[in-house]
Amino acid sequence: MERKLKNPWLAMEGYNCIGCCPDNPIGLHLEFYEDGDDIVSHWHPTRNHQSWVNVLHGGVQSLIIDETAGWVVFRKLEVSAVTSKMEVKYIKPVYTTPEAITIRARIAKQMRNVVYVDVEIINPAGDICTTAQVIYFCSTKEKTMAEFGFAGCELADE
Repeated sequence: MERKLKNPWLAMEGYNCIGCCPDNPIGLHLEFYEDGDDIVSHWHPTRNHQSWVNVLHGGVQSLIIDETAGWVVFRKLEVSAVTSKMEVKYIKPVYTTPEAITIRARIAKQMRNVVYVDVEIINPAGDICTTAQVIYFCSTKEKTMAEFGFAGCELADE
């Protein structure tokens, strides 16, 4: 069962993330949900996000992959992190014309302050179109709290 996450950054001065800020005029306005071990987002790409006619640009796919994987770190580890590496495999085209696509991500493994997050972009028919593994270098909880005032990512119904 998917449960919506609260955006912990909404009150932060200067917050204007292209991925998840609801007020960024050119942003994607992604929202996130927890589904067991997974963090999930449902997003409808438009023709403004295409490369070839009706095909979602690979760079935009990388953006939504990185953003969703980052929210895995926020929710599951309750720390901030920076992207160290991302390996993307484009399997099938992601189209800009159907209903919303689904982005699903989970922690694959963690070694001290390095975390590996696996991500999939799934089309409305349920086909996996893109896969990725994103590697993050994580801050400590203490540093995350001191630098960002971030104390965790709560569910909307808590």
